[in-house]
Amino acid sequence: MSEVVPHIGTLREKPLHASLKEWYALPGDRVECPVEGFVIDLARGDLLIEIQTSGFSSMKQKVLSLLDAGYRMRIVHPIPVDRWIVKVEDDGTILSRRRSPRHGDPTDIFSELVSFPGSIAHPGLEVEVVMTIEEQYRAHTPDRGWRRKGWTVLERRLVEVVDTLLLTDTDDLIGLLPSGLPEEFTTADLAARLGRPKRTGQQMAYCLRTLGAVTVVGKAGNSVRYRLR
Repeated sequence: MSEVVPHIGTLREKPLHASLKEWYALPGDRVECPVEGFVIDLARGDLLIEIQTSGFSSMKQKVLSLLDAGYRMRIVHPIPVDRWIVKVEDDGTILSRRRSPRHGDPTDIFSELVSFPGSIAHPGLEVEVVMTIEEQYRAHTPDRGWRRKGWTVLERRLVEVVDTLLLTDTDDLIGLLPSGLPEEFTTADLAARLGRPKRTGQQMAYCLRTLGAVTVVGKAGNSVRYRLR
């Protein structure tokens, strides 16, 4: 393949973040707005909007500080329902492009909410999940990326926005629980009915328990049993 991708990894702002900010912005929004010593991606009236394409843990201090200061915040987080893996040479020449067998789901947001699970109950905070199709560009660096046989992620690029889901309170998170769940359930039950890894069920149970949405009622062998409050 001879196609060349220009400017791989040369921009200060990552392409996925820049594209989502452009897609999300409305006329009149203030961009890269300084607030209380922090820089906010978008300010829409009294609402502060942060586009967070990676883990929430890195923004924990910013979010909690601004909430404590009385600001309204919305975290916008992309989850790819489809991802294309694009391998490139150092000069940007594309070597291959294939579709990843892994598909994201709105419940994947719990893997980020574990960073500050109780905050979703704060009246000033909401989280918007953006379901996307994206491209992930990788280059071969033998001294890094041992989990991918030397292939490391250079950047992610937005292909399409498929859907959005706004989470404003604990009830919205409860709404992500799978249908047909027994009255008492384990994290394995959650994962199985969602069709997600067991870790997703554990993260979901942890967040909902922290929020007081589920309570522990006992154990089944080594597994904790939960019930909705």
